[in-house]
Amino acid sequence: MADIEVPDPNEAEEKAGDPFTKKIALCVAVYAVALAVTALGGSNAGKDMVMAQQQASNQWAYYQAKVMRENMYILEAEKLQLDMDLLGTELKPAQRTRMEQSRNKYLAKAEEYAKEKKDILEDAKKLEAERDVAARRDPYFDYAEVLLQIAIVLASVAMLSGKRWAFYGSLALAGLGVLLCTNGYGLFVKLPGLG
Repeated sequence: MADIEVPDPNEAEEKAGDPFTKKIALCVAVYAVALAVTALGGSNAGKDMVMAQQQASNQWAYYQAKVMRENMYILEAEKLQLDMDLLGTELKPAQRTRMEQSRNKYLAKAEEYAKEKKDILEDAKKLEAERDVAARRDPYFDYAEVLLQIAIVLASVAMLSGKRWAFYGSLALAGLGVLLCTNGYGLFVKLPGLG
């Protein structure tokens, strides 16, 4: 059976009192906070993207319903006009007046739907723009999360091994992760491949 090495309690106390270890522990705490803020941003961007897409889809469906109603009224008005043209002088004045009133009512209703369509169209496009902004934000948060997680791992390696290169690597990755997170919130710079 292989011998198991039990850590010396004095060695653990000595490690805990080391200023380098304390500095790393503090950095890991800061990294964890940055990771939490990044995860929140990524989660919100994903939710915003899905919600805006849903709302835009609803607006487009509403738009289609208005188009169908508008077309229905236009077709009815055209049918009445065709009937009036075909019947011509056979129509009594009262009948013609009634048909013209109905035709005008249908045309007015169609015009009302046409105006409503414009507002619905604008709303749908605004929602799609919101969706697109959230979609542009999301990758920045994703990559920032990965970099911050790797930074935490490297900092842990540095803490256990005392290797300074691992600590400096964790600082660099965490710094880059924080920059990406900040850019995810503000979209200050458009990076190729990230949105």
